[in-house]
This record gives sequence, structure tokens and C-alpha cells, in this order.
Amino acid sequence: PTRDAVAAFAGAHVGCLPSRGGEGLPRTLLEAAACGRALLTTDVPGCRALVRDGIEGLVVPPGDAPALAAALVRLAGDPDRVAALGAAARRRIVEDGFSEHAVAQAVCGLYRELLGP
Repeated sequence: PTRDAVAAFAGAHVGCLPSRGGEGLPRTLLEAAACGRALLTTDVPGCRALVRDGIEGLVVPPGDAPALAAALVRLAGDPDRVAALGAAARRRIVEDGFSEHAVAQAVCGLYRELLGP
């Protein structure tokens, strides 16, 4: 565990979360994207809402360790692509409203809508 995500991602080139689903939009991916890291995750709800395959990172089937390993190898062999994916991931956070504040506001808006006046 760490309270300093920036420092944790400073030594990494890729934020990888091989999720099987269930956690919603993972904070780990949001933090990695905010730090400008390419993303590698699985095709499950939440993860696929943030990461578009080939744009902000790579998306592989859940539970497919060989596909995950192959994606890591592809990224390791192409630092220019990793940098481009990381820049796109950061833009997605900033431009498309995936900041923690924007997500919290959206959730609060849903609650207000459901609860009514």
C-alpha cells in the first residue's frame, strides 16, 4: 500500500491491472492514467469504460494470462508506443472528465436524480 501514487508510478512505464471485474472503475487505472502511464487491463466493466484498446492502452480478455504476457512483451518492445498511449491516457483523464472530482460529481448527480426532490 502507498499514499503516494505519483511516486509509485514514477518508476513505471505501464499501469497494469488484470482485473476479473467487480470493482467498478478502478482507481489504480485512473491514477496511472493521471500520471501519464500507458494502461494494460482486461475487458471487464469499469476497466473498458476508461481504456480504449490501442488508444490509451491495451485490453485483453480476463483470465487470459498468455494474452496479458504477450501484451506486456509488445509494450516492452515499443517505448514510443508506450509513451503515446500514456499521453493519450492522461488526456482522457483531463479532457473526458475522468478526474476523481468529475466522477464524484457524476455519482452525486445520479443519487440526486434517483432520490428526487
